Amino acid sequence: MRPIESLLSLANLLTGLALAVPLPRAVRWMRHCAPVALLIAIAQVRVEGPRWQMVPGYTLTGLFLLVWLVQNRALARKPTRSARTNTLAAGLAVGLGALVLAASIALPTLLPVFRLPHPSGPYEIGTLTYHWVDADRREVFVADRNARRELMVQIWYPANTDPSSPRAPYVPNAGVLAPLARLLHLPGFTVGHLKYITTNAVESAHVTNGEPSYPVLIFSHGRGGYRQHNTVQTEELVSHGYIVAAIDHPYAAAGVVFPDGRVAVFDPRMADGTFEDSMIGYLAQDAIFTLYQLGTLNQSDPNGILTGRLDLRRVGIFGVSLGGEISAEACRREPRLRACLAMDVWMPASVVQTGLQQPTMFITRDAETMRLEGWSQAIIDRTQTTMRAVFERLPGSGYFVRVRGMFHVDFSDAALLSPLTSWLGITGPIDGERARGIINAYSLAFFDRHLKGRPEVLLDGPAEQYPEVLFETRRP
Repeated sequence: MRPIESLLSLANLLTGLALAVPLPRAVRWMRHCAPVALLIAIAQVRVEGPRWQMVPGYTLTGLFLLVWLVQNRALARKPTRSARTNTLAAGLAVGLGALVLAASIALPTLLPVFRLPHPSGPYEIGTLTYHWVDADRREVFVADRNARRELMVQIWYPANTDPSSPRAPYVPNAGVLAPLARLLHLPGFTVGHLKYITTNAVESAHVTNGEPSYPVLIFSHGRGGYRQHNTVQTEELVSHGYIVAAIDHPYAAAGVVFPDGRVAVFDPRMADGTFEDSMIGYLAQDAIFTLYQLGTLNQSDPNGILTGRLDLRRVGIFGVSLGGEISAEACRREPRLRACLAMDVWMPASVVQTGLQQPTMFITRDAETMRLEGWSQAIIDRTQTTMRAVFERLPGSGYFVRVRGMFHVDFSDAALLSPLTSWLGITGPIDGERARGIINAYSLAFFDRHLKGRPEVLLDGPAEQYPEVLFETRRP
């Protein structure tokens, strides 16, 4: 809970006690808790912002204020009946108040405005967002044949930041993620509070001069996801000296908001496996187009921030789920992508057939964990066999990493959404922080070795510090 939310819950608790039980002389001040709670509720809405999880708390504040007014009016007008009035008020306060109070504390605690962990690297983080139009490519998800493919791409980079500077929001337009909530069988409004979450990045901060330029990574999100859903992984990489460009794939994302207010919502056809497979090549072109745009940006950033700071001789790509397929297909088509990290997804038929030339890391989980999550045997076989087929044909370095106990959404920020995700079976039995630590360690080691040329002991064999990881490697 946020600070004023916690204060409101405390004020409601004290108000309930003051209304329900006789007060000793020493704490008669508690008689005035009801109007104080109202003031706190107003402050919470104005300062922190309202969210639906706080509705029981707001309701309780109003209910207690009403009971308090009734009590005081009865005492003023009919002193001889005050005991009966107080008894009735106390019963109402105890009966309804206890139930609503429990809900008012549970909801904001179980669906919190969470904090992203601070990354471990030496660099602070800046961020910028760009709107790019591919004039040479038709938008195939809409009927208008004149529509061109548009992308929103957010870039994170090592920066000089002021500790007092406001942090960039995690998801500025959280309402567009309603389709993602519905994929999880939740009402669309349940993700609205994500707009209050902030990252570790500062918008439009200056690039730090730790290095003349920084290697570049492109990120591709999962089906129905959003460009920020691996922000923990992204910020960790950036803090260690990478520039990361995360793509919102319109119509494959939950929702993409363009600068003029138009929204490209998730195309339900993407839920069909056959249609999704047919779109991999088209979506891979998003990544390749982004690479070209990064070249233009490096020559002249309209913001005057990133010009000359992107090392496009050292470019990698990573993605999770659908984004892993897109990453692999983009690498098959574009040799300038020098390192490929695909997480927890089967490989496209084109990649299985022709293979990849780049150093490649696959991060997934073992078949037993996939069965525990409820995946069909057909999907388990497709994921395991196609990843391994590409891995075993790699002409250069390759890594096959399986993490026991991780569910599919553990490869993203999802475990931060609620402390109940594992209990509800949304995330796996592995601790969420542990899962993020493993993903961060292996992805950083992979890109450090193959884009920065650093020796990485973690990639030489099984690691004692990660006993839950089944690790295989191939040498050139």
